[in-house]
Amino acid sequence: MKTKVLMLLALGAALPLASRAAEVRPVVVAGIDTGGDKIVEAPLTNGDTATIRANEGLYVGGGVSVINDDKNLEFVGTLNYKYRGISAYNGTITWTQVPIDALGFYRWEKFRLGAGATYHMSPRIHGTGVVAGNISVDNALGGVVQGDFLLGKVNIGLRFTHITYKNSNGSAKGDGVGLTFGYTF
Repeated sequence: MKTKVLMLLALGAALPLASRAAEVRPVVVAGIDTGGDKIVEAPLTNGDTATIRANEGLYVGGGVSVINDDKNLEFVGTLNYKYRGISAYNGTITWTQVPIDALGFYRWEKFRLGAGATYHMSPRIHGTGVVAGNISVDNALGGVVQGDFLLGKVNIGLRFTHITYKNSNGSAKGDGVGLTFGYTF
């Protein structure tokens, strides 16, 4: 029942876009995120330690932008790949995931402000060498708030992500900020 209600709400939200002309364009995105709980801490031979936090990583992706006829409302949906790694002479550790972002924006001439959902699929920690092994993490649903400056077809902005990762060993908060870049064709 809950799924049917959510589907009807999503359909109802999409009807205003369908009832008028909308501009649909491909989009590419990239960015860097920081913050979150520490999920990996690796000692290095020089005495330092390298860490990975739950929200850290570089991401790239692509998707679609849908702008209404009045050019004041925009939906952006993207599929991304996010990566953060530590490399040493005796092994590597990587933190990867595949985020799907669905954001709704209110647009002004040179700025847009929006929010939406992010769903991180297949998050995992993978080690090679002396730290060989995998730690799988459950898929996670979270939220994103984002503000962008619009420079023609380019957008540059800041985003805040709120998400919690879980597995059989516990949970880690992935709350953090990031810098995002996009290009709409």
